[in-house]
This record gives sequence, structure tokens and C-alpha cells, in this order.
Amino acid sequence: MWIAIFVLLGTVLGAGWAAGRVPAALGQAALKPLLAFSGAYLFTLTVTHLLPEAWQLVPGQGPRVGYWVLGGFFGQVLLEVFSHGIEHGHVHAADAHAARAGRVPLLLLGALAVHSLLEGSILVPAAAGAVGPPYHAVVAGVALHHVPAAFALATLLHQRPGPARRTWPALLIFALAGPVGILSSNYLVLHERLGAGAYAALLGLVAGNFLHVSTTILFETSPEHRLDWAKLGATVVGAALALAIA
Repeated sequence: MWIAIFVLLGTVLGAGWAAGRVPAALGQAALKPLLAFSGAYLFTLTVTHLLPEAWQLVPGQGPRVGYWVLGGFFGQVLLEVFSHGIEHGHVHAADAHAARAGRVPLLLLGALAVHSLLEGSILVPAAAGAVGPPYHAVVAGVALHHVPAAFALATLLHQRPGPARRTWPALLIFALAGPVGILSSNYLVLHERLGAGAYAALLGLVAGNFLHVSTTILFETSPEHRLDWAKLGATVVGAALALAIA
């Protein structure tokens, strides 16, 4: 558990630190293969591990898990109304204008924090005492997914007038959201208040979230449907790595 917490904290804060030292255009170009890799990795991990293991936790109740998957998918659609897709490494002109005016986009930050908290909530080793997704593989997927989001958020916040250190409180909120989810769900498991059915619901919810985010990332890396060997290679490697996980 503590390794996952430090990994998520370090990933977000490290990417935020890098955003202040790398030109935005160069950083966005460098992140495109990582986005393709993380999108393919998350999608494959969701289909081959999260969904089957959610159904395994509640035998005979497959439709119920499916409802949670749909809830997670369309819940992410709603969250992105407020986050404006910053989970995919995007900075939109309206958000940049607000930042240059000195405003912190609180709705965007709140939506991003909710997204991160939900992802952290499934990081429970051997949840419900029986089955669960490959723990470290999911931690790696969430951490990879947070890199472009943290870079985009820091890039946005750096456009605010004033010293660069003013970006850190907002980055810290995002960085802490995932660990809060980890600590909360692990506490509930430790005190036997999170049973197999509840954890299956969480898996379904986050699986739906991952399905939306990963498919959006994969589409956006090739919006004109042109062959890009670097992105194709990153996609294939991401999918193959997730498939190789036992």
C-alpha cells in the first residue's frame, strides 16, 4: 500500500516539477507516445483483468457489475464536462485564459481529484480476501496515466501571474487524491467493511472509467487516422505488456 502511495505522489509531483522546466510544446510532443502506451495498457488491463475479476468476485451477478461499468463510463463523461479532458494531457484555451487572469480552475481541479480518488480506491492488495486485479500492474497503469494529466495541470497553473511556487498547492491536491482513495479503501478492508460485492462494484465503476479514458486517448493520438509508427509502436508495446501480466 505505501509503495503505491509514494509512487502516485512521486509521479504527480515529478511531472509537475518537469512541466516548469520543459517548454510546453516540447513536453506535449514527448508525451504523445506515453499517452498511446498508457491508453493501450489501461484498455488491455481493464478488459483482461479488471472486468473478469470483478465478475469473479460476485458469481452469477454479472449484470450488476455491468451496471457499475456503465456508471463509471458515463460518470467519466460527466466529469470531463468539468475537467475539460485534462486527464488526457489537454490544456484548453478557455482554461489557459482563466489561468492568465489569475484564477485557479477549481471545478477542473475538483473533477481531476475525484477521478484520481476513484482510481486509488481499487488499489487494495488481495481485496476481499480472495481475488483481485494484479496490484502492481494497476498501480503502474494509474501512475502512467497521471503523468500527462499532472504535466498538463502544471502547465496550466504556470500560466498564472506570480511566482511558480503558487502552482504547488493545486498540484498537491491532485497528488493526494489517489493516496486518499488508497487509504480509505484499505481501511475499509482492514475493518471488514468492504466486502466482495462492494469491491466488485468499485472495480466495475473504475473499469468503466478506464474504458472511457483509454479509448478517448487512443482515438485522440490519431485524430486524422494517419499511421504514426512511434504511436503505433507505443500502443502495441502497452497492450503486449498488459497481456503479459499473469
